[in-house]
Amino acid sequence: MPTSHPLLARKADARAAALAARKALAGAGEALRDVILREAPPPPGALVGGFWPMGEEIDTRPLLEALHARGHRIALPVTTPRGQPLVFRPWEPGTAMARGVFGTQHPAGGEAVAPDWLIVPLLAFDRRGARLGYGGGYYDRTLALLPGAVAIGVAYAAQEVPEVPTGPHDVLLHAVATERGLVRPC
Repeated sequence: MPTSHPLLARKADARAAALAARKALAGAGEALRDVILREAPPPPGALVGGFWPMGEEIDTRPLLEALHARGHRIALPVTTPRGQPLVFRPWEPGTAMARGVFGTQHPAGGEAVAPDWLIVPLLAFDRRGARLGYGGGYYDRTLALLPGAVAIGVAYAAQEVPEVPTGPHDVLLHAVATERGLVRPC
């Protein structure tokens, strides 16, 4: 697709605005943990796909630790070559981590597993459950391969926008958890 495509231009503009807004925010990992555990906890026995926060992303580590303490198996993604879905490896507190592409971190070893309940990073979201990611399409490809999985976006409340530009391959989320509460799609 040429870079002059209107949808790509709208997404690029939305990404820039979301990144700028998020830089002004900090912390809130404990509040996010409390919201998910209170309003949208994974079911017993769920294999939870999380992610290790990078940059100014909302801190998911308190949530990952709490879910592990509750007996959930946790897996974190390994960023694969462009055009491929993510691969998830088991994680627990103390797991050796490796640096990945784009500034990510993932478990240094372990066999691939398929989560059935995921927390998903994003730059912006709307009330329809649409999310704006970083532009690589990794989560859309991954979620398309896990059609029965529950996908909960996590973000700061300030990352909500009136409308995320979407295309045919964008996968909607079941809900978005913020430090202020749970947003279920309208």
